[in-house]
Amino acid sequence: MGRIDELLSAALRTLPAKPDDSERQSEKKRYSEQVSEKVAQAFAEELRERGLKGTRPAPPGELDTSGAERRMAGGIGAKKVDVTWTTEESGLLLGISIKSINSRDKRTGNFQKNLTNRRGDMLMEAVTLHRRFPYAVLGGLFFLDSEAANDETARRRSTFVNAHSRMRLFTGRMDPAGREEQYERMYLLLLNASPARVEVKSFEVGNPGTEIALDQILDDLLNLVAQRNPDFYEYVDGSLVTVSN
Repeated sequence: MGRIDELLSAALRTLPAKPDDSERQSEKKRYSEQVSEKVAQAFAEELRERGLKGTRPAPPGELDTSGAERRMAGGIGAKKVDVTWTTEESGLLLGISIKSINSRDKRTGNFQKNLTNRRGDMLMEAVTLHRRFPYAVLGGLFFLDSEAANDETARRRSTFVNAHSRMRLFTGRMDPAGREEQYERMYLLLLNASPARVEVKSFEVGNPGTEIALDQILDDLLNLVAQRNPDFYEYVDGSLVTVSN
């Protein structure tokens, strides 16, 4: 288990109990927002440890009085981004968008209902940021309740498998001149979180049969940052280091 696993587990254990599926929508929405907040805090802390000083969000007082998520000026309006690393020379270099679906739909009993809407939110964020920062590396983390892998019926695949199909077109942006709505990398993560126990399983979008480590997600993203900025950074042993000129 890597450091990011420990950070994420510790952060998610501070969540309240997940609202029951019968609870009000406002309660379930707030829980999903809390999941995103905790994940963002853990990933930002790990990125700072890997050499990306100034990554937000951060605890109050570490970077400034708030340490909150950064509101980025985009190509079609400003946008709050869950995790960001910027520099004065280049602007946005790395952004991570975090979304989640944690509750079953009352009518269907599956997790499919908000999948298209959450995907749309992520794609609009990618367009907004890539239009202004075409060289930025964007990662998408989409969390599904672990039961989303088991909600298939005789007539439909599980939400987890469907999510891979519906998002596959929007990952793998390798060229800064590529499609703005694509992410450089997108990942689906199955989440089972409670104050007593946290389990996270991670998969690259398009490959639902192969689990990957959380460390691999960050390795991939930082490698891409170094490739996009070879005059400034190198990827060495899991960290981003400044090139000596």
